[in-house]
Amino acid sequence: MGGNKIKVYGIGNPLIDILAKVTEKQLDSLGIYKGAMHLIDSEKREQLLQLIPDLEHSLFCGGSCPNTIITLASLGVSSALAGKVGGDKYGLIYKKRLKDLLVIDQLVVTDKEATGSSIILITPDSERTMNTFLGANRLFGKEDIVASTLKEASYFYFTGYMWDTESQKSAIKEALKVSKENNIKVAIDIADPLAVGRNREDFLFLIKNYADIVLANSEEARILFNNYDPYECCKSMGKLCETAIVKNGKRGSFISHKNRIVEIGIHGPQKALDTTGAGDAYAAGFLYGVCNNLSIEQSGFVASYLAGEVVQQQGAQLSKEKAQTISKYLRELYNLN
Repeated sequence: MGGNKIKVYGIGNPLIDILAKVTEKQLDSLGIYKGAMHLIDSEKREQLLQLIPDLEHSLFCGGSCPNTIITLASLGVSSALAGKVGGDKYGLIYKKRLKDLLVIDQLVVTDKEATGSSIILITPDSERTMNTFLGANRLFGKEDIVASTLKEASYFYFTGYMWDTESQKSAIKEALKVSKENNIKVAIDIADPLAVGRNREDFLFLIKNYADIVLANSEEARILFNNYDPYECCKSMGKLCETAIVKNGKRGSFISHKNRIVEIGIHGPQKALDTTGAGDAYAAGFLYGVCNNLSIEQSGFVASYLAGEVVQQQGAQLSKEKAQTISKYLRELYNLN
């Protein structure tokens, strides 16, 4: 993979994913709308956490950007994760697991807020109801960036979720400045239609002035360019940056590179077991490709292939064994060291 040089430096929202199985009756008693994603406050978080010990549950390192960085590291791409966690047990668990997962830990610990969490309640019909508490993530600021680590990277990666607080925005702006001054390529995953709706003009400015690679799904692209045609959206975005990607669900994806558009088919089952993290895996696959100097078509294949693998399992990250199998397959397929 080219020595010890960091390939990807990500800034994201580290969230402890707490997956718990509940009955329909238990979910009803909580007054939570089934199947939705709720942003919750500390009081609601405490109420839910009190239930967890009595439920069948498991813990994972989560968050959109963290999922991508963890997947890259599991495939042998040297990657760092910056963000903020609380000085609580969940923050300690997150940092320990990053070490186990071979991610370069750039997380900052604060005692001012609890570690962010996503409490995911799963009913017997496999429907997921997500309850997200951002917590310490909202306090991440430009003073938390280790510029010396960022300067080592080939790519700086972040998602649209980082545009929700002034503190986080200041951090991204500082990282973009450092990246531009040091010829570090910038990859952005738009990540959330609601974020696009709130920050459309800002996102278009970022794409045009800073981004080398931009990823969006068809809904995010539609809001950005006021067009329901993902091909046309990809074409429009490709005029603003070198590499534009529009993911179109079961129909595959379009990639515009230097104004040449290629279509990438899906690789995986038509019926997914769990789509959580599919977009994060796609981003990891594409970054894996460009970090290994693969062609755009090859990078697109790896992106689609990884997304197809992730939707066949529960959870957003590959097991250690599966990651090793996939890494071996890709190295042999493309004759990588």
